[in-house]
Amino acid sequence: MLVDTLPRFVVSELVCEHIIACQLPLWPVSQPRAHSASSFKRVSLSLCSQGLDVKIMLSTRAATTLAQLDIPWRFTPAARDLFDAESNPEGIISLAKAENPLMYDDLVEFSSKVEFPPASFTYGSSSFGGPRLAAALATHVNETFNPFSPVLPSDIQIVNGATSLHSVLAFSLAEQGDAILAPRPVYGRFELDLGNAMGVKVAYADCASAEALEPSVVVLCEEALQKAKVGGINVKAVLVVNPSNPLGRCYPRETLVGLLEFCQRHQLHLISDEVYGLSVFGPGTGSSRGLHPFTSVLSIDLTDLIDPNLVHVEYGTSKDFAAAGLRLGALITKNRELQRSVQAVGRFHEPSGMSVAIGTAMFEDREWCRAFILNARARIGDAYKFVTGRLSEIGISYLEANAGYFVLIDLAPWLPPEGKVYDTTQQREFALAEKLVEGGVFLHPGEEHALEAGKFRLVYTQQRPVITEGLKRLDAVLKSVDWSV
Repeated sequence: MLVDTLPRFVVSELVCEHIIACQLPLWPVSQPRAHSASSFKRVSLSLCSQGLDVKIMLSTRAATTLAQLDIPWRFTPAARDLFDAESNPEGIISLAKAENPLMYDDLVEFSSKVEFPPASFTYGSSSFGGPRLAAALATHVNETFNPFSPVLPSDIQIVNGATSLHSVLAFSLAEQGDAILAPRPVYGRFELDLGNAMGVKVAYADCASAEALEPSVVVLCEEALQKAKVGGINVKAVLVVNPSNPLGRCYPRETLVGLLEFCQRHQLHLISDEVYGLSVFGPGTGSSRGLHPFTSVLSIDLTDLIDPNLVHVEYGTSKDFAAAGLRLGALITKNRELQRSVQAVGRFHEPSGMSVAIGTAMFEDREWCRAFILNARARIGDAYKFVTGRLSEIGISYLEANAGYFVLIDLAPWLPPEGKVYDTTQQREFALAEKLVEGGVFLHPGEEHALEAGKFRLVYTQQRPVITEGLKRLDAVLKSVDWSV
């Protein structure tokens, strides 16, 4: 049937509901939003007025995922709205995206010298990372992560980025409606990575930020697991980010051992996301201040702790090598059946031949890798020192960090008072976030990462003029905040 002969339909109520969801703030899963009939009518009329009178035929899972697209604060401002010193000086400065522009010149210089053989343009060169990437990455990990047992090329599966890997692991380890348990504060997009396509939930073990990585978190994971069971939710794995995003701290060895034992006790998989593993700077580490050196799960002797088939490590080029655009992620595991599962869906998650060529050249050039990591650590540490000094001048408290690109800042003193206008923590944080955007600076509200009111993640790995202007705008907004008017 030709499109112009299709009968005219109004948009379905289901699609209306998800379109409305896209226009409202994100609410916790435990607090579903109520939509009135008038809301559906308004959206239907609005769509009809735009000529959208053909019934939209989407699957239930697609309609559900659609609701994630435009939820406030889940995504950074559009590129056209972002700050550029020359073309858009009044644009919004984003201190939210975990990228490291401090290393871009180094990447451009290196990649300009990479040779792309004709095979780079074929299917085979990128399938599972091509013939050389896994071996080069194994060499890199064995040199830098101090593994207890050498990582073999056969232990590595290459996909198109860590985000894609999260979805692959959700597919491989859990059923739709199952959950993966994560100590929180934690990276706020796991809900999307695990849930958008695979329908896997995140069960949180909530902790105070300063104690979130300490051994006591194992008890909180136990409580979260039992709570999930009571709620009829089947937990299949524990997911940790080490070094932590958003805390910028490393898990101490004792906590990792406790989590390994916990997973063995309950026959859960342990997924350790270690994409910031080498982005640890110093000096200043010391357990008395909650700061620890990086310990990879790979470095721990798993004998008598856990079945090695339950332990999986994620790595990639997006953080330690500041090359998120390469879209190279790696799963390191001894579990051959899990590897076969990744291979079974690998055709949907393959990186490009260009990315594989650059990534292979990077990891094979050990001298360049060592120099790059040293320079990155120095620049990240310098940026951290500058930003935390400026935060102290402004009067913003923060959680000390020694890894990653970010620092968790406390904007609770500037939140609007709880009351009739703002009766939830989320509403209060969103109100302040809106003030910040109006003042030209973008930060993710704390609800994306933690439950503690007023905690915002600030990414400081920007070029010095950009971060300086961003902090200037942040200071100006906080000084002008007045919730009495």
